[in-house]
Amino acid sequence: MRIIFAGTPAIATPTLQVLVSAGHDVCAVLTRADAPQGRIRKMTASPVAECAAEHGIRVIKANRLDVEVTAKVRQLRADLGVIVAYGSILGAELLKTPRLGWVNLHFSKLPAWRGAAPVQRALMAGERELGVSVFRLVSELDAGDIVTKDGYTAAKFDTADQVLTAMGAVGAGTVLDAVAVLERNPQAGTPQREGTSYAHKLVRADGRLDVRGSVTDFINTWAGVTPEPGAYIDFGGEPLKIHEIAPLAGASVSMAHSAAPGSAPGDSAALAFEPPPQTTLSPGIFQILQGRAVLQLSDGALEIVTVQPAGKQRMAATAWLNGRGKKVDFNG
Repeated sequence: MRIIFAGTPAIATPTLQVLVSAGHDVCAVLTRADAPQGRIRKMTASPVAECAAEHGIRVIKANRLDVEVTAKVRQLRADLGVIVAYGSILGAELLKTPRLGWVNLHFSKLPAWRGAAPVQRALMAGERELGVSVFRLVSELDAGDIVTKDGYTAAKFDTADQVLTAMGAVGAGTVLDAVAVLERNPQAGTPQREGTSYAHKLVRADGRLDVRGSVTDFINTWAGVTPEPGAYIDFGGEPLKIHEIAPLAGASVSMAHSAAPGSAPGDSAALAFEPPPQTTLSPGIFQILQGRAVLQLSDGALEIVTVQPAGKQRMAATAWLNGRGKKVDFNG
């Protein structure tokens, strides 16, 4: 099938790779313009643009999908448009341009978690049975008929970036299946059922961790906002970023840190932890116990592995605590 592919970040490259490997004629790639990256703000092509260049595919770079871009796409006479995390909304004329329209890979079990941050919001809500959906793109947000879908199970301590990377690979196969379905039946698609929810874009405040809440809530928030916008604890009016956490066997929620994205909870052994005798910790107390930086929550404890104070580099949580007398009360 003759396909135009639209995407920008690294999560979209597995789908482009799969379409090319399967022998489809990817006639062009639509991606966002080069953007400044890193400390020196060097102008850098998107991962999708780099992938396309490796395969000798024509690249159309645009941040605004205006009349000129629509005309370029129309000239390609593509059978189908495939979009994965492009980063901009397609207008009505562009939606009608490929012969069979466009399909979009979305990282949720639609109609749940329509919108910008489906994996992040699902993890924050405590969901670990996730999914991907390939649906026909329409003007209404993520509302088109579903062509194919697949499931994905995240482990308890998998972060949003780990899950998205793994789901990008899963979704590539789901897109390939959708293309095959549409080759057989150009009208294929099942309307979405009731149960719509929305995954609004994350903001910095979403990353604030509640040190007086439960272990489960702490893990869910941390997982959903890591690495962006980042999980943090308010400490004296400044954010203390929490980069890595690990379970303690003594916590009321007993789970093992996953060795790799997608591995099942319990695949690796939990850290052994025995609270010191006659020691009672209140929620919000963060201290070194048995050589670990341990944060007490309302129903258990977690090990905090690495932190990042405001304006400083990432460091071991034990090192941060050692500079503060080995114990901090986050309650103020």
